[in-house]
Amino acid sequence: MNIIVVGCGKVGMSLVEQLNNEGHDITVIDTDPAALEAAQAHDVQILGGNGTSFRIQQEAGIEKADLLIAVTDQDEVNLLSCLIAGKNSRCRTVARVRSPEYFEEIDYIRECMGTSLIINPEYATALEIDHLIRIPSAMEVDTFAKGRIELLKLQVPEKSVLHGMSLLDFSQRFDRNILVCILERAGEVVIPNGDTVLQSGDNLYVIMPPKEIRRFCNVAGLPVRAIKNVMIAGGSHIAYYLARKLIAGGISVKIIESDRTRCEELSMQLPEADIVCGDATDYDILLEEDLPNMDAFVALTSSDEENIFLSLYAHKVAPRCKQITKNSRMTLRGLMEDMPVGSLVAPKLITAEYISKFVRAQANSGHSAVEALYKLVDGRVEALEFRIREASDVTGVPLAKMKLKQNLLIACIVRNGRIITPGGSDTIEPGDAVVVITTQHGLEDIRDILR
Repeated sequence: MNIIVVGCGKVGMSLVEQLNNEGHDITVIDTDPAALEAAQAHDVQILGGNGTSFRIQQEAGIEKADLLIAVTDQDEVNLLSCLIAGKNSRCRTVARVRSPEYFEEIDYIRECMGTSLIINPEYATALEIDHLIRIPSAMEVDTFAKGRIELLKLQVPEKSVLHGMSLLDFSQRFDRNILVCILERAGEVVIPNGDTVLQSGDNLYVIMPPKEIRRFCNVAGLPVRAIKNVMIAGGSHIAYYLARKLIAGGISVKIIESDRTRCEELSMQLPEADIVCGDATDYDILLEEDLPNMDAFVALTSSDEENIFLSLYAHKVAPRCKQITKNSRMTLRGLMEDMPVGSLVAPKLITAEYISKFVRAQANSGHSAVEALYKLVDGRVEALEFRIREASDVTGVPLAKMKLKQNLLIACIVRNGRIITPGGSDTIEPGDAVVVITTQHGLEDIRDILR
């Protein structure tokens, strides 16, 4: 596809890297020469200027573009860039919109402007954190088939019944619809088979229906205690969206924010929450606000380094508390591998994931649609959900007779609401939702699973 990206900040650069690796033709528009220079290192076309300028869009080739993605740090620039592109070309448009005021009217804005997709990074991140809080034992949670199936990242605890268990024994011990899809051990990532033996400390990606999660965690020795109260460090937009979700679910929320004006705004917007005006990096304040007795702690300040130290402290004083840490710098993620900072969330990566899914859906040939796309294990593995639209080379054929690509697993088929853990005699049929786990990258159509 021919794609124009307006804005090359953190989100824009993540998109440029992902989309360029998938073979798309990318042109980047930005007013910052340093940002353009960084983008050019990825062998893409660059153009200095404002994305809201029709002349600049013409120079970027808007008439021949398939998609324009506007991800500057200004909502108005993103929306206007999409509006101009939509009025002067046939290309689809995607806008990043962060303001809660605009978000309340997002459907109206999309309809009026004809924008194909509007993504709010803060809201998307809040949803991700809400999923993690809902399942305390999970390090990551990804959802497929409209919530019928979830893929959880779990760590095998010490003295777990899973330690020393082969996956052949695993399949006999647990419900057939519970499947280990990925194993990460000592930095190595494999799609396991029946002979694989689990060990304590392994990170597993396990797919299962939500109704099976509690029972599985109980048997495996993973925490299942429901989270009833949450402390949030930092009163950002993410904190606002997250607090709304948690309060609606009956969870008590306490937000610590240093800016008094922002505290007053949050107090008006979230009357059910406890808003504390203070510095979240002041450990005395954290103790005064009862951090040791919190069920979950979420570090959402504007500083990645502060978030890391806060989560480390939370682990020290409240070891049973679930920690969630906002961190977007990939250079820090390697250093944090063995640190007890809990689950990591990165708004820029979540946003890039959403947009990549949309791009895949637009690029395919029509036999199937990409309904969901998740990057796992630092981008080394992809989990995709395909909606099968019509008959093709892969429909009606027993899986055992298919020549699948290496390191690819058909993890689940959902047919008329029924969950099928595929065996060799099962087939893919039109109307199915099919979940594929693979170390291959760039799958756009269900037929891409074949060699």
